[in-house]
Amino acid sequence: MRHAVVLGAGIGGLFAAAALSEVCERVTVVERDRLPAGPAQRRGVPQGRHAHVLVTAGAQALDRLFPGAYGELVAAGAPVVRDFAEFRLAPGGGRPLLVRRRPEQPFACQVSRPCLEAHLRARLGALSNVALRDGAAIAGLTATGGRVTGVSLVRGDDVRADLVVDATGRGSRAPVWLAELGYPAPRVERVPIDLVYVTRQLRPSGALPAKVVGVSARPGRPRGIVLFAQEQGRAILTVSGYGGHHPPRDPAGLMATVAEIAPPDVLAALRAAEPLGDPVLARFPANVRLRYERLRRFPTGFLVLGDAICSTNPAYALGMSVAALQAEALRDVLLAGDHDLARRFFPAATRPARAAWQAAVGGDLKLPEVPGPRPLPIRLAGVYTGRLLRAAERDPVVAHQFLRVASLQDPATRLFRPSVAVRAALRGRDLRDSADDRLSGD
Repeated sequence: MRHAVVLGAGIGGLFAAAALSEVCERVTVVERDRLPAGPAQRRGVPQGRHAHVLVTAGAQALDRLFPGAYGELVAAGAPVVRDFAEFRLAPGGGRPLLVRRRPEQPFACQVSRPCLEAHLRARLGALSNVALRDGAAIAGLTATGGRVTGVSLVRGDDVRADLVVDATGRGSRAPVWLAELGYPAPRVERVPIDLVYVTRQLRPSGALPAKVVGVSARPGRPRGIVLFAQEQGRAILTVSGYGGHHPPRDPAGLMATVAEIAPPDVLAALRAAEPLGDPVLARFPANVRLRYERLRRFPTGFLVLGDAICSTNPAYALGMSVAALQAEALRDVLLAGDHDLARRFFPAATRPARAAWQAAVGGDLKLPEVPGPRPLPIRLAGVYTGRLLRAAERDPVVAHQFLRVASLQDPATRLFRPSVAVRAALRGRDLRDSADDRLSGD
């Protein structure tokens, strides 16, 4: 394939460009924003100010798309969880998971979004067949017959291409463009959750109690927190809440909310830390996925990737990793030829998106404070998941399998294997933790 155009220079677009650079003579990334020279927040990525993480499968895909990038990020100071003693995670909202086995691979990389984007842009800029064109707003697709031939820019000439990949995120106009070309739009699945999250950058006065601290929302307390160590000795705190339980944005109110959730040592570390700027707020109204894989008619020369396919609750921290896995799928289908791309790519891209969707929607709908229909299969899955998470607080075998699924290394079906299900049934009794037990690990 001669020329591919990627729409959007966010994480999904940068991963897609790396994948395409292996199979195309030329790749052009078209971005509306003016791209900074180094790590910096930019207008088109407001979520870049909040906590991000690459889970195991995403970090592995990063290193396959950009060989050596993982080690370069670590050398640049990105914290990495190499041992489960370095983190405390309570996905059930109570006690932390009981994990004793050292992970086979580093579990998480907590590089900040601006740092990761800057690093990937620099790597792409070193490739002779990749060009980044910023400050270019996209007006729409150009097409002849049933083939997309490129993109039209708001200011400037059309850009011709053999393949256009839309990686513009939640705001993707792909359904509108398809309708303009006479194609059906994909069915949209939407699960409203009315989530608000507030984030503050910090500089700890000493070592944090753990590189990762996370306690999820639970029934009766639909609020959660995450605290990540980051590069350059910084840390990032995000507090999230559903519906009528949105966290306040003012510093005093935010810390009061944290005090309701965090264990004493974490709370003390946060109170001693130096704030780096004011808290920032973001809203996430709904989990959304578009079922492109179910369309029977689709134009040649056009694909969609990343959050433009599936956008899930950021509290589950899977978006970047899903985009990396989808970019690998794009490369693999192109290596097998450029025939029937949509028919071959969308099912492959749906697999990691489905895993993220199941995790986010299943987790959100177990909270009675989140509205929405709960058919019998959802209710049964919620009951089982509750037992599983309670068991994972007491059983290292269950905890280990849960983490492999949560990091996209294993499919969710592994959680239903008899060896896990029996342990969930025996050790998943609803024993209430006392307030003194929160994330203590005792």
